Amino acid sequence: MSLRWLSALLLISALGHTLAGQEASPTKAGADDPQLKSRPAQRAPTAPKARRMQLDAVVTDAWGKPVTGLQPWDFKLLDNDHSSKILYFRAFDNQGVKAQPPVEVILLLDALNLNVQQQGFVRNELTRYLQQNKGQLAHPTTLMVLGDNGVAVQPQPSLDGNALAALLKTVNPHITAFAPTMGIQGAIERFNRSVQQMRLIAENETHKPGRKLLIWISAGWPLLEREQNFLPAESNNKKYFEDIVELSGWLREARMVVYSAAPIDPSMGAAARAPLLYQDFVKPVSDARQAQSGNLGLRVLALHTGGQILGPSNDVAGQINQCIADADSFYQLTFEPAPAEHADEYHSLKLSVVQPGLTVRTDTGYYDQPNPQ
Repeated sequence: MSLRWLSALLLISALGHTLAGQEASPTKAGADDPQLKSRPAQRAPTAPKARRMQLDAVVTDAWGKPVTGLQPWDFKLLDNDHSSKILYFRAFDNQGVKAQPPVEVILLLDALNLNVQQQGFVRNELTRYLQQNKGQLAHPTTLMVLGDNGVAVQPQPSLDGNALAALLKTVNPHITAFAPTMGIQGAIERFNRSVQQMRLIAENETHKPGRKLLIWISAGWPLLEREQNFLPAESNNKKYFEDIVELSGWLREARMVVYSAAPIDPSMGAAARAPLLYQDFVKPVSDARQAQSGNLGLRVLALHTGGQILGPSNDVAGQINQCIADADSFYQLTFEPAPAEHADEYHSLKLSVVQPGLTVRTDTGYYDQPNPQ
């Protein structure tokens, strides 16, 4: 069975194939064990030009607990610092209205960017999470594994944590061909492959309705500007900007929130500031001259999609539970963005509530296009 897992890796990094969308219902406990297999390639969809835009927002108090019961008049939305009218509003929580379709949880084991020791630890933590509550998962869950050649994925979401844990046992440690010992070339390969796979996952999820939480289990891929011997070239800025615009659009269209849940890396040693390097790249990018590879970092994407940055710690199962708390209580809002004056025009978004001491997490901005003539 482990060979079937590994042979299912999708060769999409170099070939440009996408994961085809499948709107299968989640498998309930007691159904056949999920199997990992390749999804057939499908032509990438084009981003829609709909003028109305939807936001999913989580509101928490000073202790990080979800805040429910808010009304539309409790929210204030600024689009490029101009007040924007909320056209549609709905609240979801465990005690009242539940999201339909249910929020999907995607657990991605990043074997491309975790060393073998970390992979073993993460597999144990994933198993601990999947087997809690006697293996009865609260949300349909998809398991993915990222390696050198792409993503291996089970064909449909499951509510059977025990079945997923059994499947996880078949995953062999992955030794990347692009290890840190390769220096800058290895870092560039891991950066390129990681970003492309996230884009392809987001593309696939646009075919399925509903909100998704992508819990990426690692601290992410290299921030090239912080790597030794990396020589930045202005010619790359345009490509970085195009990738930022495209990935941002796919994540928003898929209603996908990104999370980074990271184990401790014993090899990091005294590099205590390493987990904070992403903070150098969180400023919004409005044109190609500002773009850097670091703007595509995992933790930067988590921040800009309204997700969370957790770890590094030894309690990865606890980090996953903390991420999934966002699936239970959230708000859905719709507004109409102002017309763009030029292609890829960046708009900052600021969503706040009138009550003091509360934190709102949602998309921090978007790239807009002019109306077609």
